[in-house]
Amino acid sequence: MDESPPGGSSEPEGGGPRSPSAPRCARLRAVEPVLLLATLALGVQNPLLTQYLWARLDNGTAGGEGGGGCGGNGSGSGAPAGQEDLEASVAHWNLYINLAGFFVGLFSVTLFGPWSDHAGRRPVLILPAVGMALQAATYLLVMYLQLPVPYLLLGRILSGLSGDYNLILAGCFAYVADVSDRRARTFRVAILEACLGLAGMAASIIGGQWRKAEGYLAPFWLVFAAGLCAALYAAFCLQESVLQRQQGRLFTLRHYMAVYRLYTAPSRGRTWKKLALYSLAFFLVITVHFGTRDILILYELSSPLCWGSDLIGYGSAAHYLTYLTSLAGLWLLQKCMEDTWVAELGLLSNILGLGVIALAATTPLMFTGYGLLFLSITATPVIRSKLSKLVDETEQGALFAAVACTEGLCSLVATGVFNSLFPASLHFMKGFPFLFGAVVLLFPAAILGWIEIQDSKPEYSHFEDLPSPIQEAAD
Repeated sequence: MDESPPGGSSEPEGGGPRSPSAPRCARLRAVEPVLLLATLALGVQNPLLTQYLWARLDNGTAGGEGGGGCGGNGSGSGAPAGQEDLEASVAHWNLYINLAGFFVGLFSVTLFGPWSDHAGRRPVLILPAVGMALQAATYLLVMYLQLPVPYLLLGRILSGLSGDYNLILAGCFAYVADVSDRRARTFRVAILEACLGLAGMAASIIGGQWRKAEGYLAPFWLVFAAGLCAALYAAFCLQESVLQRQQGRLFTLRHYMAVYRLYTAPSRGRTWKKLALYSLAFFLVITVHFGTRDILILYELSSPLCWGSDLIGYGSAAHYLTYLTSLAGLWLLQKCMEDTWVAELGLLSNILGLGVIALAATTPLMFTGYGLLFLSITATPVIRSKLSKLVDETEQGALFAAVACTEGLCSLVATGVFNSLFPASLHFMKGFPFLFGAVVLLFPAAILGWIEIQDSKPEYSHFEDLPSPIQEAAD
């Protein structure tokens, strides 16, 4: 980017586009509450929306106590009559609702992300939080007025137009890149990702128990309030991290070109290959995360598990707990190995966990699969940090816009592939999508390992110039 500090002064240790005379007050520079609130809203909303669709499409009622796929304790060996049709219908509506937001959000994120390099990070945190609140308000209207299910698409589109949750992620990670020390960035990014797990775990327990006690309406009011609080915090409490802000047009192709130039600028040299390979690895990892998460609730609702909303809540909490265990694992393993090999262990943990879940027919085996995922999130903060270190400190906004664009594409592909694969595989192996995800993760593991091996070669290249012992003896 061309917004370098006046007089060519070097960046401060925090590494953001800041003026040398800017105040160093650290008060209200914590972006974590925005991510916590937004993740709380998303964590409550997504499982309950799937259960709401199940109850609505099965019984034609919005406020019933439905949400358990089989009405039993999970001991049944076969699916009730008509359940496969219901599973396919819910999976397809999940697909339609997600596609409605992702098609719009993919372009919104890549527009607002680079714009934040000029306008600041706070606007790109406020806007999507407001959009999430509007989406929850639309869902509440559908439930109160018993509107047809297609009206849910309207709320999803409103959220997508404002950038959706992916823009909040991009803004938060760019904010952390602005204020963090380059040397400690991997762990700082991991802390931010741990916030995802903390909020998601709380949301899963609260959402499942609250829905069981009072139905769907009260939890969705919490979703609305969390989105609104995130917007208010970003607007009135959060200090801006980009202090050299400039006025500029929002609707211009320059913002898209800023993302494009990250990978194509001649000055990049061979760095663009690493950017492309790390982006590909990130795409595959996040696609599997999103895709398997989308169908987990449906997998647990139906036979043979037949979980109710309470067990679904505990299962989601166990899934989100992996963010915290991954943070602890990253902190410990960084003391004895390179970040890349920590990420490789995380991918191995993910592969093993998905393999067990694919074969789970009982509740204990399902929770065993969740337990094996205890390091599964270590790969994403490592890849984000390595991407961040490949670009200049003044290009973090454009970089995380590219990452957000990748995440939006991940959501699109994951929703299309896994929500289509699940109903298609019901007749031969219900857990096949999880097995498919485990196989896909072998590719990013190979990419990360290859880059690390190639990077380690120059460290020993100087030995090639030394004479051999035989030559020394001859001399």
